[in-house]
Amino acid sequence: MSKPQVGLQLYSVRDRSEKDFLATIKEIGEIGYRNVELAGYYGHSAKEVRQALADAGLNAPSAHIGLTVNDAAIWDNLKKQIEFSLELGLKRFIVPYYPLGDEPTLDDVYKMADTIEQAAKHVTEAGLQFGYHNHAFEFKPVEGKLVIDHLFERISSDLMFAEFDLGWVKVAGQDPAAYVRKYAGRLPVVHAKDFKEDGTDTEIGKGSVDWDSALTACEEVGVEYVIIEQERYDVSSLESAKLNYAWFKERGWI
Repeated sequence: MSKPQVGLQLYSVRDRSEKDFLATIKEIGEIGYRNVELAGYYGHSAKEVRQALADAGLNAPSAHIGLTVNDAAIWDNLKKQIEFSLELGLKRFIVPYYPLGDEPTLDDVYKMADTIEQAAKHVTEAGLQFGYHNHAFEFKPVEGKLVIDHLFERISSDLMFAEFDLGWVKVAGQDPAAYVRKYAGRLPVVHAKDFKEDGTDTEIGKGSVDWDSALTACEEVGVEYVIIEQERYDVSSLESAKLNYAWFKERGWI
């Protein structure tokens, strides 16, 4: 078993990125990170972003890219995102969210699956890998089965991989390690996010996730990247990124 590589989801430092995205990329490289997952480009061209990543010594194998689900131009928009992704040199195109609603019916779940499957076909035909990132709502039961399981049963593994957010899996009342093992072979990337008992984000190791078991499972099934994501902070976004880096470094993961 080899340890997955560790990276940072740049949504974690969006407050800094909004002010100066290219400078923020440089700051993340200076912390010591060697991998990032993108989440928006802040008006910059693919060429500019690619150069900033190279200058910072950063690898960006994946990005979170939303589907404009309720827009009639959804497929035109997707085509543009695919073209940008290819120019940027991404390997993996990951949808971070789908607006399913609070009380979905089975028809709602099937519509979600159909839309995501169609997007996956466009993305994979272009030569990129396509993934889906969960929150907690996908772990609600609909007709006796969790939404997440409906999705991964209805969409072929050739079309879609899982990017399990281990913090949200825990918040949803499931065991992160068990879900990692359940979808072994279909899980090249996971998100490391921790939550306090009151449901607010915190640094890795300060919340409720059992990281020993979760990360052991990631090693066992061959996860390639563990991507840290944090949305709220007790300190600052940059300081949290440093603390999360230090947590993994102390354990020999970096």
